[in-house]
Amino acid sequence: MNARRLTAILVLLAALAGLICPSPLLAADRIKIGVSIPSADHGWTGGVVWWAKKAIDDWKKKDKDAEFVLVTAESAQKQVNQIEGLMVKQINALVVLPHDSAPLTPVVKQVHDGGVYTIVVDRGLTKPAHDVYIAGDNPGFGREAGRFIANELKGKGRVVVLEGIPCVINTERVEAFKEVMKKHRGIRILDSQPAHWSTQKGLEIMETFLQKYRRIDAVWAGDDDVLKGALQAYKESGRKDVKLFLGGGGSKEVIKKILDDDPQVRATVTYPPNMVATAISLAVKGLRGTPIDGFYQRKVPSKIVLSSELVTKKNAKLYYEPESVY
Repeated sequence: MNARRLTAILVLLAALAGLICPSPLLAADRIKIGVSIPSADHGWTGGVVWWAKKAIDDWKKKDKDAEFVLVTAESAQKQVNQIEGLMVKQINALVVLPHDSAPLTPVVKQVHDGGVYTIVVDRGLTKPAHDVYIAGDNPGFGREAGRFIANELKGKGRVVVLEGIPCVINTERVEAFKEVMKKHRGIRILDSQPAHWSTQKGLEIMETFLQKYRRIDAVWAGDDDVLKGALQAYKESGRKDVKLFLGGGGSKEVIKKILDDDPQVRATVTYPPNMVATAISLAVKGLRGTPIDGFYQRKVPSKIVLSSELVTKKNAKLYYEPESVY
C-alpha cells in the first residue's frame, strides 16, 4: 500500500471517529488546533505567518491545555497534503487560509464533515465548508481608497491604478474604487493594470505608466508591496508631477512613512494580516464554548467581515506594529 493511499485511509478513519464518537470538546481539558496557511511569498503573507506565530505564542501562555500545529505551504497541493496530515493528528479545530480556493475545497470539506471545528480565513472556498468565515472587506478596501484619493485631488485629476492578481478579491476592490470615481467627473482613470501584489511588477508597470503619460496626479497601488515598486520607479524617473501615492494592506513600512509626514504617502487602507490571529482566537473560543466579550450569544458568529480602515497621520500610531515583519 503506497503512502498516499494509507494517508487517505487514516484521514477517513479519523473523520468517521469524529462522526461516531464525537468528543465533548466544550468540557475537554485538552484541545488541538491545526493552522494551515500559505508560505511567506510576499509581504502580506509574511505578515500572516508572523501573526499566526504570535497568536499561538499568546494562547500558549493563556491556555496551558491548548496545543497548536502550524504548517505553511508554498503550493495548493502541498497545503492539501498538510491538512490531510493534520487530520491524522486528530485535531479538534482547523484554521485555514486557502492557497487557492478550488483545490482546497474538497479537503477542507472533508475535515469539516468529519466534525472538526473549521475556520476559513480570507480566501473563501467554492462550496461552504466552515463553522466560521473571517475575511477583510474587499469592496470597502476599494471604496476607502477611492474616497481618499478623490478628496485629496478635490475631485479633479488623472489617476493610474496598479491592481493585484486577477481574481474575485481584486475585482471587488477595483470595481468599488471605480464606482467612487464615477461620482467625480473631474477625475479620469488613465490606466489600470494587474501588478500581482509584487514589488517588481509594481516597478515595471509604473515605469511603463511614466513613459506613456506625461501627467499623473495620483497613483493607487492596491497593495503596499506594489507601492514600494511604484515609488522606486517614480523616484528614478526624476518626475515631480504625482501628488499622491496610495497603497493598501497596512504594512509597517508604509505606516512609518505616514508617521514621518512623507509628502507623497499620506495614508493607507487596512487589509490586516492579523485576521489569522483573530481566527486562532475564535478557534479557541469556539472549542471552549466561550462567548466573545460583549456578545449575548454563546456561539462565535458564523461570518465576520473586518472593516477596511483608512490610516492617516491622525490614527497611524494605533496601527503601527514595529515588531511585525509586515
